[in-house]
Amino acid sequence: MKKVIALSAVLVLGALGMACGQPASNANANANVNRANVANAITNAANAAANAAQTAVNTAQNAVNAAANAVKSNTNTNANAKPASSPK
Repeated sequence: MKKVIALSAVLVLGALGMACGQPASNANANANVNRANVANAITNAANAAANAAQTAVNTAQNAVNAAANAVKSNTNTNANAKPASSPK
């Protein structure tokens, strides 16, 4: 996740650098806009991948928690159960 944030920061700084230069011709300005658009598209794709990975991690963690809770519940049930052959 830190790499995605660092990449996004670098891309934003690059876009700012392109936007804050000396006045340029329309061709150069259009090229700069295209580069910024590509940088934004890359950033968006990286963010989407990071979000998908986080969702997968959350799903796995939820499954692990559910399994752990089931084991704990079963352990508690067995610990509280009376033996089958206990005298009355």
